[in-house]
Amino acid sequence: MSSTKYIFVTGGVVSSIGKGIAAASLGRLLRSRGYTVAPLKMDPYINVDAGTMNPYQHGEVFVTEDGAETDLDLGHYERFLDVNCTRNSNVTTGRIYKSVIDKERRGDYLGATVQVIPHITDEIKEHIRRVGREQNADIVIVEVGGTVGDIESLPFLEAIRQFRKDAGAENVMYVHVTLIPTVGRWDEIKTKPTQHSVIKLREIGIAPDVLICRTRVPLPDEVRSKISLFTDVAQNAVVESLDVETIYEIPLLFERAGLAGLTLRRLGLPDTPPDLSEWERVVQRIKHPSARCRIALVGKYIENRDSYLSIAESFQHAGAANDAAVEIEWIDSSELEQGDVAARLRHVDGILVAHGFGARGVEGKLNAIRYARENGVPFYGICYGMQMAVIEFARNVVGLEGAHTEEVDHNTPYPVIHLLPEQRAIGDKGGTMRLGAYPCRLTPNSLAARLYGDTVIYERHRHRYEVNNEYRALLERHGMVFSGVSPDNRLVEMIELPEHPFFIAGQFHPEFKSRPNRPHPVFVGLVRAALERRHRHPYTPALVEHGSAGS
Repeated sequence: MSSTKYIFVTGGVVSSIGKGIAAASLGRLLRSRGYTVAPLKMDPYINVDAGTMNPYQHGEVFVTEDGAETDLDLGHYERFLDVNCTRNSNVTTGRIYKSVIDKERRGDYLGATVQVIPHITDEIKEHIRRVGREQNADIVIVEVGGTVGDIESLPFLEAIRQFRKDAGAENVMYVHVTLIPTVGRWDEIKTKPTQHSVIKLREIGIAPDVLICRTRVPLPDEVRSKISLFTDVAQNAVVESLDVETIYEIPLLFERAGLAGLTLRRLGLPDTPPDLSEWERVVQRIKHPSARCRIALVGKYIENRDSYLSIAESFQHAGAANDAAVEIEWIDSSELEQGDVAARLRHVDGILVAHGFGARGVEGKLNAIRYARENGVPFYGICYGMQMAVIEFARNVVGLEGAHTEEVDHNTPYPVIHLLPEQRAIGDKGGTMRLGAYPCRLTPNSLAARLYGDTVIYERHRHRYEVNNEYRALLERHGMVFSGVSPDNRLVEMIELPEHPFFIAGQFHPEFKSRPNRPHPVFVGLVRAALERRHRHPYTPALVEHGSAGS
């Protein structure tokens, strides 16, 4: 029998119900009691990973330290559990089938007819066990993507059904997350969707031990009793998950509901008093800030804000560290390509230009960066945002008219951003970028070094293009500082403008490493600078017209 315990989290009624937050919140409570928790997200799509998926449909691609392109729920796991996930923390149908087919081609199955049961389900179960071994976990929390009843999820659900038999019933627990809707003028609570969702789950052979019920209104005892009766789940295991002001409050909500104690009793593990003091302080600072600032987030995927989920969460973390609320002004970069840019941005205290591939909205990003540079507005650029900052500076300060990135204009006379040489022979798109954590050497006494409090950092990357070294000396002569470079000085990682109150950009994605209890230092610095600007210039008009030049 296994010494590792396994919690499987499924969802019903509707998609995007919050299984990831529920799994992460339960993990936080178990971590606060001293248990080692390893998270795993199983996604039913046939893509091998999330790297090539449309951000409008899927949201952001979360990159792990070891360079995996994964589902955004891994960001929730890292932020709530304060752990680093790995490429094994996310597995898809495509990856499972690819592994099985590779084994079949090698002859590993000794001529057997390869089938969903047992070969696919065995591969899924082995991946679950591998995560526990890799992280030497006391408890593995496995979230099954999709909704019970989806045909795509059936192999994963069958695998976790079998897992109880393999690992022993005392080592396995099933948590089912459902929606409790309300209808009519009086918000009548309806439990029927939850009843049917549990019926569907039981048809597969899985009886939930706990129900987490998403609801806008508190569930009276008689409603929880009714749910318990019709689903055969103990009434004290019917846990309401109310809408809250911040998602970081959910672990505290679950703690008051007794979810962690119930879980540990079910798994036969000792319960000890949790240490949630740090978490409670973060939640209090988020809910009761003493100041406010407004920061424009300029990007090209604004229609689906989950495309920039980790950035938005990083602003919450940095706001709490500064005892302030950060109001995000979501701006589609295409909006800034025409019209009065100053009128659109003059009321913000800071500007962040986000990542995003391709040509659409590029000129809008350049206009936003120019406005920030010329008007002393605190600015931070992430990945493509850093590349745009270099292009804007090259055009409007250095005077390289038509300077651009090869990604957008192959015929630009001044390719200040070009394809990494090692990328030129690569044809496949999936998993081939410069991915994961790489070291960066910071210039002593630079803004970057002051923010990090160090001269060597490690940040996560996801890009194919870089600053063209042929233009570095020219850009430096006009005032741009390359404050972060790779240890061999070959790649530019960070740029800044020393004469500006706060103008900095990085080729990496710092948002992936920010945690509620350990906010990322660059976001903390940007929010602090925005608060200082707001104190000095509360929504003042632009200091100069957009058309003027200079650094």
